[in-house]
Amino acid sequence: MRSLNIGATGMLAQQLNVEVISHNIANMNTTAYQRRRAEFQDLLYQNQRRVGSTSSDTGTVVPVGVQVGLGVKTAAVYRITEAGNLTLTENTFDVAINGQGYFQIELPSGDTAYTRAGSFQLSPDGTIVTADGYTVQPGITIPANAIDVAINSSGEVLVTLDGQTAQQNVGQLEIARFPNQAGLLAIGDNLFLESPASGAAATAAPGTAGFGVVQQGFLETSNVNVVEEITNLITAQRAYEMNSKVIETSDQMMGTMSNIR
Repeated sequence: MRSLNIGATGMLAQQLNVEVISHNIANMNTTAYQRRRAEFQDLLYQNQRRVGSTSSDTGTVVPVGVQVGLGVKTAAVYRITEAGNLTLTENTFDVAINGQGYFQIELPSGDTAYTRAGSFQLSPDGTIVTADGYTVQPGITIPANAIDVAINSSGEVLVTLDGQTAQQNVGQLEIARFPNQAGLLAIGDNLFLESPASGAAATAAPGTAGFGVVQQGFLETSNVNVVEEITNLITAQRAYEMNSKVIETSDQMMGTMSNIR
């Protein structure tokens, strides 16, 4: 019976849907996390009577036909790139992007990763790094005798040295943007890699046309809506139960046929 396999594909699809939703809920407090959404497509159809075929020797055409679907499949797990809210932390090296763009991070392999999580810190030599110690490009070092650090909306890092009143520019943060943000490859730790689907990165100073500005002392929150995710979770659970009911009903129908004497 086709319905057994169809119900099984439905249960597998809803299982993945629950996994995606649970991942969103688990990361509801992750800095700059972007929620995911599972996308599904119907499977191939079996044509028992092909639409548009002729039904007589006079050339009459079948207007509808008979197509029986074979279930559902997962097409993609789409990343929603909507920006989260900005929350005030007043921490000197917390930086958020208000608008389009990603910070550039140098990985130990030499590759460049991208992130919107701007919870930065200082390395032992004063370089601005991520929580894992990866350098924030272009590798800005804060002097040891700096008594104040300011990062303006254009990404300029300005320091006030001990015994001086004038600020000095020690570097310029640059951010990157992509033609297709959803095509970035997530590697964990709030990091993404460029991929053929994302297109090549375009870099510029914050505030350039098409690029967001940076705000010091703020962090971007997750864009997960907990109420919406719980609602989606309940819907996925009900869909899973209904697909299991299809399998149960199909099994009962097969049992009825096998008991015919």
